[in-house]
Amino acid sequence: MKKSLLFLLLFCLASCKSTYLDSKKSAHLLDIAQEKDDNVFVNLKNYSNDFVYDMKYATTDNFLNKQVYPCAECFLKVKTVKSLLEANKAFLNKGYRIKLYDCYRPRDIQKKMWKIVPNANYVANPKKGSIHNKGGAVDISLVDSLGTELNMGTKFDFFGIEAGHNYQNLSEEVLANRKFLKETMLQHNFKSFDSEWWHYNLINSSADEVSNLKWRCEN
Repeated sequence: MKKSLLFLLLFCLASCKSTYLDSKKSAHLLDIAQEKDDNVFVNLKNYSNDFVYDMKYATTDNFLNKQVYPCAECFLKVKTVKSLLEANKAFLNKGYRIKLYDCYRPRDIQKKMWKIVPNANYVANPKKGSIHNKGGAVDISLVDSLGTELNMGTKFDFFGIEAGHNYQNLSEEVLANRKFLKETMLQHNFKSFDSEWWHYNLINSSADEVSNLKWRCEN
């Protein structure tokens, strides 16, 4: 019996497909159009060099005051990446680019966040999960050609009414920046989240399954 179990273990180590997402950066940029399965998770950095990354939950600079990701990676489903690349292309044509704060979030990370802040007003209950857990959500802002972030009126993950799209008691600059971000994202298959100017969900992504796929950190 022990020999059989050992054989199965060795066989799996040699042939079983890894359940971890691949964090290694490709030697050259890949073409997202060549990806035929829209529901596969891929690493955004392998398809474009035109994004800015500030992955807040891989640091302590977030509302949790805790690092909950082992390292900064932006995984999303292929269909999300396809739309996000098109949206970023539209921003690039006007001298801006997307800055990313959060992408796909494994369910175990959602549980960790819920344990720290068990309040559905701030963190989605992991029993139900969020679109982040499905690879269909991004938290974003915009930077200009010099890398300066546009003024959006509040910081990322500010949980006051001022962060909402319907809040109008803001400067003309802030309202114009939010409108620019929102209108462009809506034109590229995303929908906004009313209470958070930074949060966008791929249309129809809510029907996808919650995932717990994780990634190993590369040195």
